[in-house]
Amino acid sequence: MKKVFIITGEYSGDKHASGVVRELKKICPDVVIEGVGESNLEKEGVKLFRNHENMGKMGLTPKTIYQHLVLGLDIVKYLKNEFKPDLVLLVDYGAFNLQISKHLKKAGIKTFYFIPPQIWASRKHRLKTIKKNVDKVLTIFPFEKEFYDNEGIKSEFVGHPIVSELPECNNKEEFFNRHGLDLNKKLIGIFPGSRIFEIKFLLNIFIQAVKLIEKTRNDVQFVFSHANSLKDDAFDAPYKKIKNENHELLAYSDALILASGTVALEAAMYNTPMLIAYRGPFIFYLGYLLVRNIKKACLVNIITKKDYIDEFLMYDATPKNISNCINEILDNPDKVNYIKQGCLEVKNLLGTTHCVEVVANIIKKELIGG
Repeated sequence: MKKVFIITGEYSGDKHASGVVRELKKICPDVVIEGVGESNLEKEGVKLFRNHENMGKMGLTPKTIYQHLVLGLDIVKYLKNEFKPDLVLLVDYGAFNLQISKHLKKAGIKTFYFIPPQIWASRKHRLKTIKKNVDKVLTIFPFEKEFYDNEGIKSEFVGHPIVSELPECNNKEEFFNRHGLDLNKKLIGIFPGSRIFEIKFLLNIFIQAVKLIEKTRNDVQFVFSHANSLKDDAFDAPYKKIKNENHELLAYSDALILASGTVALEAAMYNTPMLIAYRGPFIFYLGYLLVRNIKKACLVNIITKKDYIDEFLMYDATPKNISNCINEILDNPDKVNYIKQGCLEVKNLLGTTHCVEVVANIIKKELIGG
């Protein structure tokens, strides 16, 4: 009986990994799967060794370092002495999983990495850890495979999870009616982030930008997205706030104000005009400047190698800059068409592959061949 152990550290990784489990069980029903995750993996029948209670937290505080260290040691001990998996699948959560990979290598446990750290963007030194300790990298961007191939690291491009995970949204009128929105007004969707520290640095900036937009026009309405990963009382805003319907908000908005991240890629799949903004602690930004490999931040711009989406980072992330850009999107059809051209280019580059099916088949081949 073959055994697989999956290590995730955040909601998105748990969600993507659950899709892999679902497909793997279809083609390899006898496989035993355990892991570190949350409700998505648990719903697919995965026995959880630990959940994310002490994971996904921002900052190198003594407490978070200690919690991650203890968790890592517990996982490695369990895998070496008790579970003894045929394969460990690391999913995202780079800092933690790269450290785990070192111990797995020493224990002689085969390790694959799905959704690897974005080394092409920053901290290229991590390549040494991956090359030494990871048996195969399963990349989600087409340009990543060439990046790893050039370094002599085994890799396969499997497609991006969102291509098959994003739901179709085709009932705008029902969504508007259910939330008391005006179909005659343009909708601005605001996504201030999925982590507490992002809310801390971005929420007030976004609120002030909205107030500036309100001063110049009365044909708009605003809805703030409450990320699924955040507790219900994580933040307050003097505007409508919606949770668990983020995809609908992405699809039905006329323009989007986004914290930088995967959400920009999701918006592109829905062909929705957007801007991205990001601000964090200066010390972290300084560190980023020292280790980054590219100057772009928005995934749409990175994938296309062009500047389709406006990026407002750190001290450029001001209410005035954001409000001016949104007004331009709302009033300038040429700008909208240009952004949508970028969205279409991203779709073409990512293709239509069902990522989790590809990953499941790669794992099956490794476990039992064929």
